[in-house]
Amino acid sequence: MFLGQYQHNLDDKGRLTVPARFREGMEAGAYLLQGFDKNLMVLPAAAFEAMVRQVNQMNLVDPHARELKRLLFSTAEKVEPDKNGRILVPQFLRDLVALKADATLVGVGDYFEIWPPEDWKRQFARLQDAEANTERFIGLQLNAEQA
Repeated sequence: MFLGQYQHNLDDKGRLTVPARFREGMEAGAYLLQGFDKNLMVLPAAAFEAMVRQVNQMNLVDPHARELKRLLFSTAEKVEPDKNGRILVPQFLRDLVALKADATLVGVGDYFEIWPPEDWKRQFARLQDAEANTERFIGLQLNAEQA
């Protein structure tokens, strides 16, 4: 499971160090792709392959399904951490989200996200609004498990 927030730098070649805790979830490989919030997503291979199966079941006549396939697959890159725990973030993906020298890596449970630090700060501040969270999340029926 991917949890927490980490700050890391990209080197001159666009390589980003992945926290050791996150690397554990990438042992079978992973895919880097454009996220939905002007960020990048890194999905373990099994999660990406499950998403591929689901997306490939969508109706090709539906223009939204075609757009989703284009969004996901045209930006996907297979990544594996090198011996120093770094992944290469291709230039076109860095350009898509305006990722420069620094990055914030954010655990999101079954995958993690890569954000430009200023964009993550804005997103995180938005998540700190308790009243807005109540309105946004009330319909999700979240319940803590009872032991």
